[in-house]
Amino acid sequence: MSPRTINRLSGALLVVGLGTGLAIYCLAEPEVFDPLLGNPLNSKKHLHELRVMGGRANVTFAEFQAWFVGLWRGPQLGLTLAVLTVIIVPVFRVVARHPELFDPRAPAPPPPAPPE
Repeated sequence: MSPRTINRLSGALLVVGLGTGLAIYCLAEPEVFDPLLGNPLNSKKHLHELRVMGGRANVTFAEFQAWFVGLWRGPQLGLTLAVLTVIIVPVFRVVARHPELFDPRAPAPPPPAPPE
């Protein structure tokens, strides 16, 4: 693939990914919790029950799971998409510029010469 094509595709990926992320961030409505139930992780009783059933690790995992699920909802989804775009574009550029690194049929490099 020519460098010009790689640059064009990289630019297109950036524009589409960041543009979509910005659109989602601007248009998404924030998540609304039920005022009667609220967020269960804010309840001391719920945290106590989690701790009784699985210890501190269970509480930590429940908090991590709530954080991870929150990345894919509302305005946070736009930010997640923008960050993933910024990570994926350089990976694409490396793979596109050096396809021989990822070709399983490519010959193995010769072993290093023994020290004298």
